[in-house]
Amino acid sequence: MHTSSPTERSRAIADRVEHFVREIVIPYEADKRCTSHGPSEDLVEELRGKARAAGVMTPHILPDGTHLSQLETAAVLKRSGLSPLGPVAVNTMAPDEGNMYLLGKIGTPTQNKRFLEPLVAGAARSAFMMTEPASEGGAGSDPSMLQTKAVRDGDEWVINGRKTFITGAKGAAVGIIMAQTGEGERAQATMFLVDLPHPAVRIERVLDTIDSSMPGGHAQVLIDNLRVRQDQVLGTVDEGFRYAQVRLSPARLSHCMRWLGGATRSHEIATRYATTRKAFGKLLIDHEGVGFMLADNLIDLQQSALMVDWCAGVLDTGSLATAESSMTKVAVADALFRVADRCMQVMGGSGVAGDSIVEQIFREVRAFRIYDGPTEVHKWSLAKKIKRDALERQSAVIA
Repeated sequence: MHTSSPTERSRAIADRVEHFVREIVIPYEADKRCTSHGPSEDLVEELRGKARAAGVMTPHILPDGTHLSQLETAAVLKRSGLSPLGPVAVNTMAPDEGNMYLLGKIGTPTQNKRFLEPLVAGAARSAFMMTEPASEGGAGSDPSMLQTKAVRDGDEWVINGRKTFITGAKGAAVGIIMAQTGEGERAQATMFLVDLPHPAVRIERVLDTIDSSMPGGHAQVLIDNLRVRQDQVLGTVDEGFRYAQVRLSPARLSHCMRWLGGATRSHEIATRYATTRKAFGKLLIDHEGVGFMLADNLIDLQQSALMVDWCAGVLDTGSLATAESSMTKVAVADALFRVADRCMQVMGGSGVAGDSIVEQIFREVRAFRIYDGPTEVHKWSLAKKIKRDALERQSAVIA
C-alpha cells in the first residue's frame, strides 16, 4: 500500500510509531494479560511506560499541546494500528483519542487541567457515556432517544439513567456523560464531566463481546442520583447533541485509521503465508483462487487509505464532514472486513486459530462495522441528504 504522509513532521512521527509498534508492542500480543475484556491495567501501564521511554506517547498531540491536523493524524494512527495493542500503548485508542479531541475543542482551562492533561499524559483513561440499553428504549444510533436525565437542583445537577456498551468504563478516571436536559419538545442534551470511579456510577457488568482490544471492555453502567456541580458541564447546557457531532466525525475516522493499520498487518501475514506455504505442487499464491484474494486486498487497502485521507482533508477545512465521514466509515469498515475475511480464508486453519493475530483483527473489524454507527444507519443518513439536496435543487429551478 503506497500513501504519502502529508508533512515531514507527521512522516517522522509515524515512522517512530511504526518502529515502536513492530519492535516493542507486537511481541506482547501473546501475553496472557491480553484478556477477552482487553489488556489488563498492569499491561497497559507497562506498555505506556515503554512508549514514554521511546518518545511516542500520545504522538498526535505535540509537546506544546497543539494537535496534528487530521491528515497528519491519519499518517500516525494508521501505523499505531498495526497491532491491536498499538493504540493502547501509544495512547491513540478509542475512546480516549476522541475524548481528548472533544475536551481540547470545548473544555475550559480549569476542566482541561483536571480532566484532559492526565489523558494526554497517558496517566488516565476515559469513558464516553451515551449509548443506552435497547431493552429500555434508550439511545443507540439515534441519540435523540436519550433516557438518562439530568435535573437542575440549585447549583448542582442530579443525573439518573443506565448506559451500556461503555468502552473502558472499568478502570476509567474520566467520564463524559450525555444526559437529557429539559422536557417534551424542548428536550435537549448536555454533557457532564465526572471523576471516576464514583459511588453513584456503578458498573453492573462487563459485556462479553466479539472484540477484545480495548482496556476495560464494554460495560453496562448504572448512574444513580449522581450529583455534579455546574462547573462540570462540558461546554454549554443543552448543546450536547451539537458537541457529539464535533466529536463523532473525527472519532469514527480515527477508527478507520487504526483498523486500516490492523488490516494492513493481516494482509502482510497472509501474504507471507501464501508465499511460503505450498499445496498441490506450488506456492499458494500461484493458485489464482489465493492470488486474486490478495490482489483484491491490495485494492481495498489502497481505496480505504485514499478515502481516509480525503475525509481527513475535509475535516481540516473546518467542516463537520458529517456526510464525508459517513461515506468513509461505510466504505472503509466494509472494505477492511473483506480484507480480514480474505486473510483468514487464505490462511485456512491457521487463520481461525488464536495463534495468529489475524483472527483477532477479523473479530475487531467485524465489530467496527457496528460501532460508531452501523453501515445501514450511515447509508440511511446519506439517503436523507440525497433527497434533501435533490428537493432543494428542484425548488431552486421552480423559483
